[in-house]
Amino acid sequence: MSGTEPERGERASATSRGSIFDALRDRSRVVTTDTAASVPRGLRVATAYSWRLIVIAAAAAVLIWLIIQLKLLVIPLLISILVTALLWPGFTWMLRRRVPKWLAIIIAVLTAIAVVTGLFWLAVWQITRQWSSVQESTVVAMTEFRQYLIDGPLHLTAGQIDGLLDQAWMFLQQQAELLLSGALAIGTTLGHVVTGAILALFILLCLLADGAGIWRWTTRIFPRAARPAVDGAAKQGWKTVVNYARTQLLVATIDAIGIGLGAFLLGVPLAIPVAVLVFLGAFIPFVGAIITGALAVFLALVYNGPWIALWMLVVVLGVQQLEGHVLQPLLMGSAVKVHPLAVVLVVAGGAMIAGIPGALFAVPLAAFVNVVAVYLSKRGWESAAPPTGDYIWSTVPRPRRKTA
Repeated sequence: MSGTEPERGERASATSRGSIFDALRDRSRVVTTDTAASVPRGLRVATAYSWRLIVIAAAAAVLIWLIIQLKLLVIPLLISILVTALLWPGFTWMLRRRVPKWLAIIIAVLTAIAVVTGLFWLAVWQITRQWSSVQESTVVAMTEFRQYLIDGPLHLTAGQIDGLLDQAWMFLQQQAELLLSGALAIGTTLGHVVTGAILALFILLCLLADGAGIWRWTTRIFPRAARPAVDGAAKQGWKTVVNYARTQLLVATIDAIGIGLGAFLLGVPLAIPVAVLVFLGAFIPFVGAIITGALAVFLALVYNGPWIALWMLVVVLGVQQLEGHVLQPLLMGSAVKVHPLAVVLVVAGGAMIAGIPGALFAVPLAAFVNVVAVYLSKRGWESAAPPTGDYIWSTVPRPRRKTA
């Protein structure tokens, strides 16, 4: 045997301690295995899902908190992105026809401003011409309806009618405050509105002028290994947003023409302002056009009587059926894969959380998140085709000259 007697003793002691540690480790493994085996599999799966959902909810809460704190920047940014998506098809069409980029930007932005300004001018022009007669008709109709409630089969008293009117007015005020004071409301002061408008216009010009550079800089924030997935998912999401904006623009135009023309033919006053409100409200899918169409029915009831109001209701419902069963499925196709029920719930939730901005951006945001999640889950970047220039960060390809 090699080594001295003390060395052999130390080796024997180390071997003994190693055996003890191995035995304790094996014992702990047995106990852990027995404990894990005693927990039902369903509970283990539920626990695994639960802590992951808690982490996701915490991250989402932090993100929402940051958005609320930076709402004076977030709202103009979201508006600019949505307007960019609206202008993108026409903007890229001009670039493909060899229009200089600076000229295409000027044409696109000035066209959008001219359209919005023209719509508001027409609405204000008709309101100033017909407001007095509509106000007089409203007072007469409300007086007659009040007298009917007193003399009719309900036999209500004047105090009961006043109480019901007060409750209805308080309810409308609460709903208006909910929409105007959401978490993302930027304020009602003129300074906030002007600042937001200028910032939105500046961001819009930057996106149209150098969207490719902005996106390249954004992708550098992510790890190099994750950049292909981020780039491909964002491209699919942007394509969905562009398709959504283009579809909603066409649907809003058809809704406004249908309901506005119906109001004009039936002799309902303020047909142009109603059409403008329907056009703007249609950008909140399903809900916006219904609410603004109800205004046309109310005007017809007050100014023209119940029969014209009934026909106005038929026009509004007909336009809504055309939109919901023909236009939306035909134009959207499979690009915006959000079920109508999900749309209604998302719009309602967005309005409850963030007011009017939440209702406006809820659907495109939900469609974007849905497409990105599906793309990432299917690992679409591994088999993705090269970009075709239909994205905000891509350079629009110039048509090649034919050579002899």
